Amino acid sequence: MSAEATNSVTPGPMPGAVSGPVTPTAPRRKARPRIDLRRLGRAALLGPAARGRLPDAISHVVEAHRAHHPDADLEPLRHAYVLAESSHRGQMRKSGEPYITHPLAVTLILAELGAETTTLTASLLHDTVEDTDVTLDQVRDQFGEEVRYLVDGVTKLEKVDYGAAAEPETFRKMLVATGNDVRVMSIKLADRLHNMRTLGVMRPEKQERIAKVTRDVLIPLAERLGVQALKTELEDLVFAILHPEEYAHTRELIVRNAARADDPLAEVADEVRGVLREADIAAEVLIRPRHFVSLHRVSRKRGRLRGSDFGRVLVLVNEDADCYGVLGELHTCMKPVVSEFKDFIAVPKFNLYQSLHTAVAREDGQVVEVLIRTHQMHKVAEAGVVALGNPYAPAPEDPADGERVDPTRPGWLSRLLDWQEAAPDPDHFWSTLREDLAQDREITVFRPDGGTLGLPEGATCVDAAYAQYGEDAHACIGARVNGRLATLSTVLRDGDTVQLLMGQDPASEPSREWLEHAHTPGARIAIQRWLTAHPAQAESQQSETRIAEDRTAPRPVGVPDPDAAPEQPADRPGTGHVLAELPGATVRLARCCTPVPPDEITGFAVRGGAVTVHRVECAAVARMKDGGRAEIGVRWGEAAECRVTLVAESFVRPHLLADLTEAMASEGAEIVSATVEPPTQQQVRHTYTVQLPDAGHLPALMRAMRNVAGVYDVSRAQPQPQGG
Repeated sequence: MSAEATNSVTPGPMPGAVSGPVTPTAPRRKARPRIDLRRLGRAALLGPAARGRLPDAISHVVEAHRAHHPDADLEPLRHAYVLAESSHRGQMRKSGEPYITHPLAVTLILAELGAETTTLTASLLHDTVEDTDVTLDQVRDQFGEEVRYLVDGVTKLEKVDYGAAAEPETFRKMLVATGNDVRVMSIKLADRLHNMRTLGVMRPEKQERIAKVTRDVLIPLAERLGVQALKTELEDLVFAILHPEEYAHTRELIVRNAARADDPLAEVADEVRGVLREADIAAEVLIRPRHFVSLHRVSRKRGRLRGSDFGRVLVLVNEDADCYGVLGELHTCMKPVVSEFKDFIAVPKFNLYQSLHTAVAREDGQVVEVLIRTHQMHKVAEAGVVALGNPYAPAPEDPADGERVDPTRPGWLSRLLDWQEAAPDPDHFWSTLREDLAQDREITVFRPDGGTLGLPEGATCVDAAYAQYGEDAHACIGARVNGRLATLSTVLRDGDTVQLLMGQDPASEPSREWLEHAHTPGARIAIQRWLTAHPAQAESQQSETRIAEDRTAPRPVGVPDPDAAPEQPADRPGTGHVLAELPGATVRLARCCTPVPPDEITGFAVRGGAVTVHRVECAAVARMKDGGRAEIGVRWGEAAECRVTLVAESFVRPHLLADLTEAMASEGAEIVSATVEPPTQQQVRHTYTVQLPDAGHLPALMRAMRNVAGVYDVSRAQPQPQGG
């Protein structure tokens, strides 16, 4: 059976009861006591009630459900309980309670979180198909297709051995089912929570195995679904099993803090109430004690704990605008710690979480964290997708075509569905999934159009490209981060603005090097998939890279490529045709600044009766003037043929050099010499000296070079400090 656990023997007080030692303010709703399984067992043994009357055993579920959905139809719950109780009758848990107590407890957890009636109905029935003679057809006939779909999804999850390396394909199917309907995973998480609560009499090695799977797979999924109430209690239960000594130490810290005469959290909460009362802002101010794992993390980070570290102040208001009103009042009337401010209302987290985070400092130096949100935001913060009701019901004007669409599905699940289909094999899917689950922080970056992308911490521009464009990101040639050019390997930070630069070539290819900079499963799978499908091109990329490195790495910057065309003398007849005011003098264009018409120029007499011509802004001009060299008047003649040195800066991509030289040739440029520097962080610098038949062709040549995919800048060579 799926729920093989027994009565609770959790070390110390239950983690869910952390609020006991830390003095909280009055909660919004009276907390219900932990349900007594033996009492539920006795109620269940009495059998179903008469038709039309609710059985006593589900009275707690009904009470919790009515608190969130006062107008809910309770008949499906009564009917589901009757079927579940009769089907499981005679089955017992190892603790001695009737088995029906397990689906009842799971359903109560979901009811407390605000799940809608369909989810609760499926929860009551979630073990019937696996453990009894009830079939999916019977479930569909009695409760409809939606309940059958949920029960079937949970039944499939029960068969997954999360820790077995041989099960990645099954796990993939599980996540596909989850992505199609997040309520399947909600039921599974509640099921695991109840089993973790009642794990006590199992063998220690089995407790440890279940706890590790819960830690590695289910807790990260709960985080991504935004179900913080389940996630935090699961964390504490796992903490108690896997780290009993640290758990006991943390528990002792909480007990000692509860015995303190002063409570800085309560004092700050009272001060906040006074500030908001004066500002005439209706708000509820509560104290949110930290759960065991959270406090343990703070303890490891800060060392000695102070009273303000044991919880946070929570302010609940009615409207979004009130959140910012509260923030303004607190920052005006109290001492804010500005570095602690975060706005998750304007930019929600990937799991739908919204709240304002700030902190205020007391006179004794203690810092108290403050969370500000609306009541609805708080509901979603606690229950995540469970609080969203049924996201699959079509709008009245939309026809029900049978397709399941989840407009509220968190971005992580949307991405998951995309890349699980593209994974080349189950093992690759499994490994990338585990890496993704290990990411416990996510950043938000902005697109130029105001949209956002949610990415894991450490993501690069490569990841952003595939998150925004999918496999079309193969054509990405670079990026601008916060307005500045950046390589695709650039690591992004929370709040960055990213503009992705896309090439126009439909046959663009991703680089094998991108794999080194891709951190998201979607990016890595898309790149690997292309490389696997195009082995010849991938090998060609590697060969080109090796050849380029062999040719450029030994050559100092500025030394011409020996395979390039030989450089012709600067005083080639007709080059730029400059007329000098020194009769009979040979005119040479300075190589340091390569002037071309219509540059403003000046000349200097050099040995041999020659005149060297520089652009007036060339650094060599000032040096020669300071050295006492006499200036010679020069001007451009009628002939416009010229030689010029251009610098092109580009991103690394296959075939770039061939495309660039072809574009130059098409504009009539004769390449005299070329230098390609070794790539640095996927960027490369090219220097070309070219001969043009007409100086007027220079702007068109530079435009043609800039239009080559991958080239982001072309400029004239900057004047160098040495003279001619």
